[in-house]
Amino acid sequence: MNEVVGVEAVGGVRVVTIQRPQARNALPRPVLAEMRSALDTASRDSMVRCVVLTGAGGHFCSGADLRQNLIDDPNLSDHLDAYMDEFHGLVKAIVRCEKPTIAMMDGAAVGFGADIAFACDLRVASDTAYAQEKFVKIGLMPDGGGTFWLPRLVGTARAMQMILLAEKVEAAELARLGVVVKVVPSAELRGSTLAIAAEIAAGPPLAFAAIKRSIYASWGSVEDALLRERTEQLKLLRSSDSIEGVSAWMQKREPRFEGK
Repeated sequence: MNEVVGVEAVGGVRVVTIQRPQARNALPRPVLAEMRSALDTASRDSMVRCVVLTGAGGHFCSGADLRQNLIDDPNLSDHLDAYMDEFHGLVKAIVRCEKPTIAMMDGAAVGFGADIAFACDLRVASDTAYAQEKFVKIGLMPDGGGTFWLPRLVGTARAMQMILLAEKVEAAELARLGVVVKVVPSAELRGSTLAIAAEIAAGPPLAFAAIKRSIYASWGSVEDALLRERTEQLKLLRSSDSIEGVSAWMQKREPRFEGK
């Protein structure tokens, strides 16, 4: 167990937990590196059969920690491309993991946090969980594969609704849409998720790895989707609208977008 990411072995299951409850498990750059390392290690470990991703303190992940990342690197705007590559590295680590992955969702899965959940192979939610692609509120677009995952998970029309309107989708609706395996009370979330993970852990690992590769290959290229998002998001991050959106968010006011 380290400061920002917890790694726990439960039989053949590896539980990876973001441990920043004070920030609703928002992601500064050091957390990205720790999570990538935990996923890569689990993928290589023959004793690990399933990986569960979750967050501490009642929330899954509220996305990138804009405040902390700016504090850590005041010149962040000078190398946004490298910054985005680190976030994309985490998504790629989830997709490339040889073991089935499960998002254990409690509370908020917002922005990049929602994309992490959607990148997992399965999702289990508490009755307080919700997902929200909130990027447009600050003049941005999903950049963790959201434009790739959502049309395939819920269909194009609903994906547009969720992204363009920054729709907050509660757990019951996620279940109705087939995005989550089940919805349970918060107190039962860990037990229910680990039960599913244990069932996977008892299954055929070679078959599961082959199934993952085949299904995602049939969807098209995740890498190409992330590259498209990277290209478009970097343009948006350098726009006046994005600066206004982030300023409005920090000042707790409505943004005034001008299309510049």
